[in-house]
Amino acid sequence: MKKILFSILVLFFTVQILLSKPVEIEKSVLKDKIKGGWAGQLIGCTYGGPTEFKFNSTIIPDYHPIDWNSTLIEWWFDNHPGLYDDIYMDLTFVDVFDKQGLDAPAEAFAKAFANAEYPLWHANQAARYNILNGIMPPESGHWLNNPHADDIDFQIEADFAGLMSPGLVNAASGYCDRIGHIMNYGDGWYGGVYVAAMYSLAFISDDIDFIVNEALKAIPAQSTYYQCMQDVISLHDKFPKDWKRCWFEIEKKWGEDIGCPDGVFRAFNIDAKINSAWILLGLLYGEGDFGKTIDISTRAGDDSDCNPASSGGILGAMIGYEKIPDAWKQGLHKVADRNFQYTRISLNKANELSFQQALQVISDNGGTIEKDKVLIPEQDVKPVPLEIGFEGHYPIERKTIDAELDSKTELEFEGIGFTLQGRIVKEQDVEITFLVEMYIDNELVETAKLPSLRHDRKNPMFWRYKLEEGKHRIKFKVLNPASNARMHLTEMIIYTATDKRNQ
Repeated sequence: MKKILFSILVLFFTVQILLSKPVEIEKSVLKDKIKGGWAGQLIGCTYGGPTEFKFNSTIIPDYHPIDWNSTLIEWWFDNHPGLYDDIYMDLTFVDVFDKQGLDAPAEAFAKAFANAEYPLWHANQAARYNILNGIMPPESGHWLNNPHADDIDFQIEADFAGLMSPGLVNAASGYCDRIGHIMNYGDGWYGGVYVAAMYSLAFISDDIDFIVNEALKAIPAQSTYYQCMQDVISLHDKFPKDWKRCWFEIEKKWGEDIGCPDGVFRAFNIDAKINSAWILLGLLYGEGDFGKTIDISTRAGDDSDCNPASSGGILGAMIGYEKIPDAWKQGLHKVADRNFQYTRISLNKANELSFQQALQVISDNGGTIEKDKVLIPEQDVKPVPLEIGFEGHYPIERKTIDAELDSKTELEFEGIGFTLQGRIVKEQDVEITFLVEMYIDNELVETAKLPSLRHDRKNPMFWRYKLEEGKHRIKFKVLNPASNARMHLTEMIIYTATDKRNQ
C-alpha cells in the first residue's frame, strides 16, 4: 500500500513538473524590459519632481500644469540631482551586488548605505544613525528603533530587487528581506516587497490586473498594507473610470499616519500604504498608457515624484523601453552615460549591471541561460512573514515644546510612548556631537549621541514606545555642554494604548 501511495505521489509531482513550463524570454527582450524599468523610473521621477509634497493629502487639480519637454531631465541632473534619491539609493545596492556578489550580507549593504555621501531623510536617516552607532539590520529598521519604520523609504528604492529577479517574485522578496529591513519594518517594508514583486511579474505578463493581484500574494493578508492595496483594487472594479472617486475613498479610510513624527496630526503623509495606493491608481487607471499612468500617480499628490517613478518603472518593465513613447523619452540620451550623483553608475551602466545580475538570479533559481534566450522557472508566489509596526500605539496629541534642552529640562506626559523632535543650533561654523542622557521616571534609558552634522543627525532626537500606560516624567543630563551650540526641542507626539478615534 505504501509503495502504491509513493508511486502515485511520484507520478503526481512528475506530471506537475511536466505541465509547469518555464517562461521563455529572448535576451534582447530581457534587456529591453530592464532598460524600460530604469528609464520609466527616471522619467516618472522627473515628471513628478516639481510637485513633490506640495499637494499633501489632496489631489493635484487638472488645471495645474505639469510640464514635460526635452530639457527637463538634463536640468534636474544639472541643478537638483538630489531629486533622484530613489535611483541612487537603488544603485547603492546594485553596486554592492556587483562588487561582492549576490550573497553579499546585509551588513555590506548597510555600511555602504550608511557611509555614502548622499543626504537621507525619514526611515533612511534613522537607519543611518542606527548603523553608525552600532544598531545593525534588521534592528536598524525595526519600529522600536526607527520611528519612521512605516515610511515610504524602502518602497522607493526596491526597484533593483524586481529588475534583477525576472518572473521570480520569491527571489525578489528574499533580496527585499535582506536589504529592506535596513530601514523599514512592517507596512514600510511591505511597500518595497510589493513594488519589487510587481516589477518581477512585469517581465512575464502584460496584464496589469494580473500583475497587481498576483504580486499582492507576496504580502500577508492580515496586514493593513495588504488591506489597503486590496481596497484600491476593489474600488477600481467598482469605479473603473473614476480614479478620483477611488482616491477619495482610500484617503478617507487610510489617510491617517500614526508613525512618522513629521506626518502625525498633519496633512503631510509619507506612509508607505497611502503612497503605494497612488502607485496602484496610476497602474490600474492608466490602462497601459505610459503618460496617463505617471500623470495619475503624480496627481494623486503626497510623494508625487517617487510614486510615478514606481508606476512608470513597473509599466516600463512591462512594455519595454522601445514601447515607451518617444515623447516621454526625449532628453534621456543627454544623461544616459552620466553617473548619478554620489555613484559610479549611469543609466546605461545600471541597465547592464541589472541584466548581468538577472542572468545570475535566473540561473541560481533553476532557470536556464542559453545563447539568445533564458528559461525562467515558474514560482508560486509566497507571502512574506507578518510584521506589525506600532501595534497598540495611538497618537493622541502633538504638543509644542519650544524649549532649550539642558540638564534642567523636564517634561511630563501621560501615555505609553512619545517622540521628541528638535534641532541643534550652531552659533559658529563648527560641528559638535552632544552626549545626552535621557531618564524616564528616574531610570536611565538612553545615552544619545546628537551630531550637528546633517549627514549623521538623529531624527527625531528622542523616542520611546511600549511604556506602561500612565503618567511619566522625562529628564535629561547633558554630558558635554557647549558654548557655541545648543539643542532646541520643538514638538512632542504622545501615544496612548487606547484607540479613541471612535469614542
